Amino acid sequence: MFSSFSDAFHLLGILDAKLLGIVFISIQVSLSALLIGCLIGIPLGAVVAVYQFPGRQAVVVILNSLMGVPTVIVGVVIYLLLSRTGPMGELNWLFTVKGMILAQSCLTIPLIGALTRQIIEDAWQIHGETFTALRLKTVAKLKWLIWDTRFSLSITLLAGFARAISEVGAVMIVGGNIDHATRTMTTAIALETSKGDLPFALALGMVLLLVVIFANFLIFIIKTMAEKRYG
Repeated sequence: MFSSFSDAFHLLGILDAKLLGIVFISIQVSLSALLIGCLIGIPLGAVVAVYQFPGRQAVVVILNSLMGVPTVIVGVVIYLLLSRTGPMGELNWLFTVKGMILAQSCLTIPLIGALTRQIIEDAWQIHGETFTALRLKTVAKLKWLIWDTRFSLSITLLAGFARAISEVGAVMIVGGNIDHATRTMTTAIALETSKGDLPFALALGMVLLLVVIFANFLIFIIKTMAEKRYG
């Protein structure tokens, strides 16, 4: 056990090229999925929170349900879409980084959308009557609400990133865990542990933990500085 940890720290100390390559792919895929999740999930959650429309409750239930959907199910669905006989087969995204980003985006969008809806809905309960009296346009309402809840929404960013960076099932199925191409930290940890290469798996696990801690710390710093400046 102690020798495994010692070897793991050695790999981190020498900045092993294979390890860094896996880390880079993981961060690339996760940040891309987070960006897509924010661009779609935040406006979607805000619209569902503010407006009453036929089927709204069904949308809320679907968003909340998709927050906890098993990732392997998402992986299988995306795999079928991207397979040669699937409707998106011509894109040739199967077993590529783009396919993995698509799979992780399908996980981050409902999570960010559901959390955003709850946060914006709470703010709407407070400011809704004021907006109605001022007769603000739709876009103005949504912009103001998103800005007003920006500190709370930072938590959704953290949740979305954590969902993406820690994902295993979907990226394993869609990406194929190909060395130097689609191998992420989580899939590599699973593979190296099964092979008995515990030092490499431990090194990746340490990096994964540090990335999550750094993301938490960064969000905390940004939130603290923004609150001091803007109140």
